[in-house]
Amino acid sequence: MNNALITDEHRIVLLANGRESLQNPDFDPAPVVKLFTPDAGATWLLTEIDPDDHDHAFGLCDLGLGMPEIGWVSLQGIAALRGRLGLPVERDLHFQTEKRLSGYARDARLAGRIVA
Repeated sequence: MNNALITDEHRIVLLANGRESLQNPDFDPAPVVKLFTPDAGATWLLTEIDPDDHDHAFGLCDLGLGMPEIGWVSLQGIAALRGRLGLPVERDLHFQTEKRLSGYARDARLAGRIVA
């Protein structure tokens, strides 16, 4: 995966969250990283990486269709995406989490998009 999207520090936390999630089904971590398409309206708030398959990340996914959902995504797939103008996915360098994933998911369902 492009290191600009997920730093080594992010990866450490995402993998730790992935291990905790396997042990605790009630685990509700805060998002670690926010990715977005600058020219297509897609946003991902990622909370964990599968410790057994480092290409799979979990979080709140919004493809800009008004139906954000929680689920698994391919990091390689995200890195390969391009928006309408051909721009690649970017990491929000200023993102600071303010709540747990469930809070972002609740707000996203009400708004029809990720509000972060």
